[in-house]
Amino acid sequence: MLMSQEIEARIKESGVIAVLVLEEFNHIRPTVESLLSGGVKAVELTLRTALALEAIEVIHTEYPQMLLGVGTILTPQQVEDAKRAGADFGVAPGLNRNVMDAALKAKLPFAPGVATPSDIEAALEYGCNLLKFFPAEPLGGLSYLKSMYAPYAHLGLSFIPLGGISQDNLSSYAKEACIGGIGGSWIASKDLIANEQWDVIENQARQAVQVFSEEKRYG
Repeated sequence: MLMSQEIEARIKESGVIAVLVLEEFNHIRPTVESLLSGGVKAVELTLRTALALEAIEVIHTEYPQMLLGVGTILTPQQVEDAKRAGADFGVAPGLNRNVMDAALKAKLPFAPGVATPSDIEAALEYGCNLLKFFPAEPLGGLSYLKSMYAPYAHLGLSFIPLGGISQDNLSSYAKEACIGGIGGSWIASKDLIANEQWDVIENQARQAVQVFSEEKRYG
């Protein structure tokens, strides 16, 4: 199984996963601290910048309370790099069997990206039951996901939608039973981080967590 029960439980408990693109070293700590202050306990730090691996090491060492996912893992080498730097789990935009095999070998919990029924079935071959639905809104959003998921509903799969999720549509996703968590870059966007708007990040984190929690509790 590529996603451990412990990590899956922590992702579902967190509910909201902030997707981060970090470009400046001095932004690592205030970004994480703003998210934690707002109640967000999980991040997906993308491997899209030269700083990414160093940022993973800092977060892993200094903020163990933050569930640390590493995203945009596209190669087996990046699996090894992420694991070595301290990632709790890995995420990819798609399903690459070489990457999946590397994650198994490295014992890195992993959530591949799925966009079609064939993707889901390939993920099932690896024992994956927590899947990234990407890009969620461009693919057709919740209605598409529910149609695609229907033949597999009896298997108890859970999805983390990313791509086009915002405060405006967060509620509709969160209330669905098949949603294990929500991923979003709007909470701590590149612009908010670059402009050091820590109060805004904290506030948006708090709002997202509140909406998700209320929908899961009462939806």
